[in-house]
Amino acid sequence: MTALTLLVVDDHPVVRDGIVGMVGSAEDIDVIGEASDGVEAVALALVHAPDVVLMDLRMPRMDGVAALREFARLGITSRVVVLTTFDADADVLPAIAAGATGYLLKDATRDELLDAIRAAAAGRTVLASEVASRLVGRVRTPEASLLTPRELEILALVAEGTTNRAAGDRLHLSEATVKTHLLSIYAKLGVGDRAAAVAEGFRRGLLDTAR
Repeated sequence: MTALTLLVVDDHPVVRDGIVGMVGSAEDIDVIGEASDGVEAVALALVHAPDVVLMDLRMPRMDGVAALREFARLGITSRVVVLTTFDADADVLPAIAAGATGYLLKDATRDELLDAIRAAAAGRTVLASEVASRLVGRVRTPEASLLTPRELEILALVAEGTTNRAAGDRLHLSEATVKTHLLSIYAKLGVGDRAAAVAEGFRRGLLDTAR
């Protein structure tokens, strides 16, 4: 039986070593390379065309979502399984939208990791139970509950023309926290800036809900 090929992408050498150690003993999986960021991942994938790529999300130079988009742009057909510690909507949804075949959390067991790699190589979608529950909840949840109560508050303030700093003062939050909430709002609404978020909020009736 021909072993499937795997590329491991993570900016922490200790994590990469741990992953390689976990999967290296599997006779049907051959780790053909390691990358420390998205730029290296794209370069190695172009050369080696691995069957599966285990991809971290938050990395320097080029993050996992940007790398996924580069894979699509360049026609790289490797299946990508995201392996990360982050399971918020703002992390999960962009990764899946960019083409990830699977999404696992770093607390996965060795067996879960091996099963996910094999399933991805076979073209099957693999999701951590927490991520699957979140996505099912998104499908079943009414539109008005798309954003959290705090995000609705911030979107309403943005619609009033309030700056991030002023919104933070009103809600007793730091400016950085407001920015983080805004990024989550953009991801959930599928927009890229404040004006588009407000327009989409009105279209969906979310601003009326916030008020």
